[in-house]
Amino acid sequence: MSTTWQILTGNLAVVALVMSLWAHFYYRFRDLSALQSRVAFGLTMGLGAVASMLLSIPVNSGAFIDLRSSLIAISGLFGGPVAAIATMAVAGAFRIFAGGAGTINGVAGILLIGAVGLAAHIVVQNRKIGIIDVVLLAAAVCVTLVGSTLVLLSDADGQTLTSIIAPALFLNSCAIIISGLVLLQFERIALERDLLTAALTQTSDYHYVKNSQSQFVIVNRNVAEHHHFSSPAEMIGLTDFQLATQRRAEILFAEEQELVRSGKPVIDKIEQLREGEQERCYSTSKFPLRDGKGEIIGLAGATRDITEQRRVEHELTESRNLLSHAMAGMSDGFAMFGPDGTLLFCNEQYRCLFPLSGPARIPGANIKDILRKVAETEERRILPKEVTDDWIDDAVAHLHQDKDEEINLCDGRWLSLRTRLTTDGKALVVVSDITAMKQAEHSLRELAEQMKNLAETDALTGIVNRRAFDQAIVIELARSTRNRTPLSLLLIDVDRFKAYNDTYGHVAGDECLKAVSDCLRQVVKRRTDVVARFGGEEFVVLLPETDEGAAQALARKFLAGLRALEIPHAGSEFRYVTASVGVSTKQRSSSEVVSSELIKRADDALYDAKRNGRNQISTWSAQKCDERRQKGPSCSR
Repeated sequence: MSTTWQILTGNLAVVALVMSLWAHFYYRFRDLSALQSRVAFGLTMGLGAVASMLLSIPVNSGAFIDLRSSLIAISGLFGGPVAAIATMAVAGAFRIFAGGAGTINGVAGILLIGAVGLAAHIVVQNRKIGIIDVVLLAAAVCVTLVGSTLVLLSDADGQTLTSIIAPALFLNSCAIIISGLVLLQFERIALERDLLTAALTQTSDYHYVKNSQSQFVIVNRNVAEHHHFSSPAEMIGLTDFQLATQRRAEILFAEEQELVRSGKPVIDKIEQLREGEQERCYSTSKFPLRDGKGEIIGLAGATRDITEQRRVEHELTESRNLLSHAMAGMSDGFAMFGPDGTLLFCNEQYRCLFPLSGPARIPGANIKDILRKVAETEERRILPKEVTDDWIDDAVAHLHQDKDEEINLCDGRWLSLRTRLTTDGKALVVVSDITAMKQAEHSLRELAEQMKNLAETDALTGIVNRRAFDQAIVIELARSTRNRTPLSLLLIDVDRFKAYNDTYGHVAGDECLKAVSDCLRQVVKRRTDVVARFGGEEFVVLLPETDEGAAQALARKFLAGLRALEIPHAGSEFRYVTASVGVSTKQRSSSEVVSSELIKRADDALYDAKRNGRNQISTWSAQKCDERRQKGPSCSR
């Protein structure tokens, strides 16, 4: 690779880094106003342009080549006038500060490219920006740069135009397309995240999600208002140490860390708290959230204010007459059992909550008769196959205990039963329908799973993405070294894919990649294997406990399956879509190998397969590697 390509590739890396930084802070900027967000975007792109200029290539006195144009144009298309002005101001100020004979031409070029980006923004301002708009912007910038280059460097020789200008034009176009794809992807992810967050934050009661460090990740509006915040977003990243007293925060932190460590949920924890001059009572449940590997990554909590319910329970213990009056207006079911298990009285809600055994729940009935009716109608889901007298006696013995329990009825509803003993041996039972709370808990778990899948799944093919693969290969390499088992890697590249896209279009190209990924999934069936999209038209298969021969056999099976699809490809020498496969294997006896080395070996093998005619399998070996080094550096695939 020439020095020009190396420097411009470094410029491209700077552009990628800038887009990565913007993506990292994307959600923080979304909390700003529209104007502030555009200014922040423009300044970020401007600083990226400055970084690109710092790595520029001098062509002649005062003339430099770099990738600043890509960030300036992207700023105009996606950020509009405000962002474009901010970007041009930063880039122009730096160019003036740098000085030199070409200062005026450099500033003029910045303004010209900014105008191109703004023109593209005006064209698409009444509709959603798409990939075709990004491609057209890249073409427009390329044409503009060609024109300005021919004017400013009219005396440049052909060698300069070929070795410096052409790579700069190509990489500027690539940088625009890559940056546009990144921004479009994160806008889509941001929309999905907003929908999921809205679904959680607008539910009833107090719902929240915390990470493993007990920092709030998502809260609903009730939690925010309870802590005197104007919006749930203001609580993100906070802990109880910023919201409660030091002592209470320490207790909550210790409780949650124990939950994260042990994985044991907290069910209906009752707390009595003083808020101002009032005592309030809350019932809290917290559940661990796990990733796909079963590791606990945080917790979900749901808290109900049961102050009024507790107050009613207390009043019921003071007077039977007052109890009867209170029961008539209660939303929950209420019952009182005598020391011998006889139902002394209950409200209508109590009977309605148990529709099948309700006829048996009348004053004067014994708890044993009620339990027999429950068993006869199979009203509860979890019951012994044979309900014996011993089981009934044991259930009666547990009636006269202070306890909280949840039961699942055959119709799918969940009931919370809270039993409290009076001083004279009676048992007060309050029954609440907590189906909605259970559904909310289920929704929290689904939300956490959806968020995890978004981060680890390739949107086009549905297989895991590069990020998930990078995590998996580190784990499997460590396991292979520890257990002294082989580990194989297949690196797969679709042959002549650019020609396929040029011939059939990007939509057909996407369908082709889906077909290739489906073919891989049909061949790779073990749950321990990992099929991932490595990037572009490249796929990777990680095969734990698989030696070289088995890996080659699987690769042959994949190529046969792909060949059977007979996907037409006019740009291929084979006339249908084919692929090349590079195989690398870490043997049982091999010393520890880092992931980058295993991938590099598979890439070298893939290069051999490409060089030898494509549509074939090549396996890495040290001998091939030595021969390649003797022949000199390899060219790009």
